[in-house]
Amino acid sequence: MKIGEVAQRLDVPIHVLRHWDDMGVVVADRSASGHRIYTEEHLYRLRILQACQGIGMSLAEIRNVLRRGAPGRATAITHQLHRVRQQRIALERTEQFLTHVIDCRHDLLTRCPACSAYAEDAAST
Repeated sequence: MKIGEVAQRLDVPIHVLRHWDDMGVVVADRSASGHRIYTEEHLYRLRILQACQGIGMSLAEIRNVLRRGAPGRATAITHQLHRVRQQRIALERTEQFLTHVIDCRHDLLTRCPACSAYAEDAAST
């Protein structure tokens, strides 16, 4: 499929697909006349690329993730897993805090030991 169709299917501008190709992240095949041609496999890889960007991965990290034998692949994945786990912990703490605040009896959050403990934890991370 042509670049315009892929751009439409992924809801990205054509120049973004060209950039991803130029950066070597997802490299399209070329027609005899030099136009980019995308297969369903390219489309699948581009969707993975978008998902990885959605969680904050850089193009260099994504390029490594998409290539099984790439040097640094395991490190990039391990780094991202660590980051996701840290975010999960922070979100869980925030959820606990907000759940507590709904029923907190104190007129000021600073007078509540649980609220103050959350603020201290948040400041130290």
